[in-house]
Formats: sequence, C-alpha cells, structure tokens
Amino acid sequence: MTYFPTDRRSLLKGGATLLAAAATMSAEDLLGYAKAWAQTSPFKPEPGAKINMMRWKRFVEAEDVAFMKIVDAFQKANNVTINVSNESYDDVQPKASVAANTGQGLDMVWGLYTLPFLFSNKCVDMTDVADYLGKKCGGWTDSGKAYGMLDGKWIGIPVAATGGLVNYRISAAEKAGFKKFPNDLAGMSEFFKAMNKNGTPGGMALGHASGDANGWTHWALWAHGGNLIDKDNKVVINSPETAKALEYVKGLYDNFVPGTASWNDSSNNKAFLAGQLYATVNGISIYVTAKKEAPQIAEDMNHAHLPPGLDGKTREMHLGFPILVFNFSKFPQTCKAFTAFMLEPEQFNPWIEAAQGYLSHFLKGYDANPIWTVDPKNTPYREVAATATTPAGLGKLGEAAAAAIADFVVVDMFANYCTGREDVKTAMASAERSAKRIFR
Repeated sequence: MTYFPTDRRSLLKGGATLLAAAATMSAEDLLGYAKAWAQTSPFKPEPGAKINMMRWKRFVEAEDVAFMKIVDAFQKANNVTINVSNESYDDVQPKASVAANTGQGLDMVWGLYTLPFLFSNKCVDMTDVADYLGKKCGGWTDSGKAYGMLDGKWIGIPVAATGGLVNYRISAAEKAGFKKFPNDLAGMSEFFKAMNKNGTPGGMALGHASGDANGWTHWALWAHGGNLIDKDNKVVINSPETAKALEYVKGLYDNFVPGTASWNDSSNNKAFLAGQLYATVNGISIYVTAKKEAPQIAEDMNHAHLPPGLDGKTREMHLGFPILVFNFSKFPQTCKAFTAFMLEPEQFNPWIEAAQGYLSHFLKGYDANPIWTVDPKNTPYREVAATATTPAGLGKLGEAAAAAIADFVVVDMFANYCTGREDVKTAMASAERSAKRIFR
C-alpha cells in the first residue's frame, strides 16, 4: 500500500482507484503487514507490554475506525495490549497533566497543539522515531519540526493536524456578490457584512473552543502584525497592531450569528449542518458529515484558506495533534514502536483517506496521497503544514507558550472586547497581565 510516486500525473489519473483500494484495506492484509514490519523494525516492544493511551475524541467516525484497525493489527503482531481512551478536546490536557504530575495512569497521549511542551521533562526523547519517519516519508515540514522539537531533540511526534480553514455555502456567497471567498482582509470583512445582510450569516467560535477559537483569533492577531510574544519570548501583546486586530474582529463579530462567544468546538458544526450558519472556520469535518447526512449542503459547500495578512504573508494556526510518551512508562519501546507504526505509509495512507481530509500530514511524502485531489474541495487542506504557525508565533515554543494557549489568553482578549466586557485598552492590558504571569 505504499505510494509516494514520482510520476504525479499517473497518481492523479489513478487517484480514485487508489483511494478506493486503500480505504478498503482488509484487517487481514494490515495484520500481515504488521507482522512483517515487526520482524524488521528497529523498535522492539517489551514482551507482554500493556500500555494506556489517551487520544482526542474523533470528529470523523471513519477515521476512528481506521485508527482502531491499526491498533488491533499492532497488538496482534507484537503480542502487546494497547488500551485506548477517548476524551473531548478540552479534557485531554487536564487529564494528561494529572498523569504527568502523578507519574501514573497513562503511557502515551495523542493530544492537541503544544501538549508535550507543557511537561517536556516528562517526555521520552523521540528523536530516533522522528529520524526514522523523516528519512522514509519525505522529510518533515518546518511546522512539523516546530511542533515536535525542543532544544534539538524531539519530545513528541506531530502525527497530523486538522486544518482550520473557511467553510462556506457557495449559493449564499454568490447571492452576497462573491463568486469565491475573498483573498484579502477588507474583502473578508465585506463578505461577512453582505452575508449577514442577506440573512445567511457566518460566525466563528469566540468561546473556549480549543481548536476553532484559538486558531482563527491567532490568525487575526498575526494578520494585523500583532503578536503575543516577540522572538525573545517577551510579551508584546499590548500594541497598536493588536488594537487594529481587535477592531477588525469586532467588525466581523457584529455580523456573526448570535451566540458565538459561548461556542465550543462542536457548536459551529451543528449550526452549519442545521442550515443556521453559512460561513465559519473549521476542519473539513462539516463537509464530511454533510456528504453523509445532508448531501444538499455538501454540494453547496466549499473551502478556502484565510486571507494573507497586511504584509502579504499567510500565517494560520491549525490544530496540531502531537503524540508523546511519558518517561515513567514501563514500556517506552512499545510506545515508540507503535508511534512509528502509526505513520508508516502502508496504514497512514488509508488512515488519512478514511479521515477524508480531516487529518493533514506533517511528513512531506503524503502530499501525493490522492485524498487531496480526488475531490477538489479537499485540496486546500493539503497545504495545512505549509501555512501552519505554532502558538508561539515569533517566539520559541515551550511550556509558557503551551500554557498561554491552554489558558485561552488570546481568545479571551478578543471575546472580552467583542462582547463589550472590556474596551480595546483594557482588553489588551488584561491579556498582557495574563501573559506576563506565564512568560516570566
């Protein structure tokens, strides 16, 4: 099932066939590959290992099914046990922190954003796994390296990301005067005004939505030249550039569907699929669900990247999913072996195909997977790693940057101003105080 073809034209021509074949890879075939892999892999599980793994709760059912097939094949091929627990986005970090602080309960966590950086001293060095995968799968993107490395070593492996891109209804956009989603900040502002005026409003989460709210508010800050911290990790959020970003987002918010200040990561999905929302920022999960449950909405949907900033550069913060292994695990080699196995082409290709674009890769070789071209509406999500910036922005990713995003410092600043709880100066000052308590 490996395909990193050099003849891209042949790949595209046969994309639909390859996709169908990979998506139907049998459990028997996968087990056969897992047994062969175990014989030649440099990572050897401890005999009889039993590990507890926590991961985020899936948004695409087929992705979870494909993942559990990988787990099952690895267990049987290596005579080990992997107990997988699934938690909501917002529960992963607190429960991982409990395990890190107590030194028990979990061996590995497949989490969100910067999770390994919250307790980097508790993470197993995964450099050998990263090097193995990089050499085999076309190398790591710069964003992949940023999400996985600290001080020259890999403390986690960035398995994939969910791209936070614009999801919009084509017919509503055209009625509002837009043949496609605008590629500039002013155009985006006019887009949301026109959509709201026509009774087909958009809206993005401004509540404590770990993926959605963090993603688009950081984009808005960076697009206007603002930053939480500078290259030396000095807090610089209180600035004229941040004030411009606040005013811009307030203009968008005034045309949003009501209630976005309390939305979590599933709220916009539900509103969009219910026909109450016509534009938002989200992963591709809305489209995937619509194809199954509301085909008329899926037919009328498209996706686009957020506009470049004032400097002409596109910086987006997508929801990275790194996996870490705790150094108190009794079975670190099993954890390493499973992590490497997860990203091998033979099962990672059909896995991301099953995810239907919800999982975007950090390993360059997977650009060639036909999932990105078999449906043109998927294609923007292929570029997620190329446009991704870590939550540290200009600064160095570490425990402080991880804490800042976990505490919703940037999200709360925008929400406080947009909802009228604070004026521009107070909102920036509040964010500055919160950030300075973290970046000491």
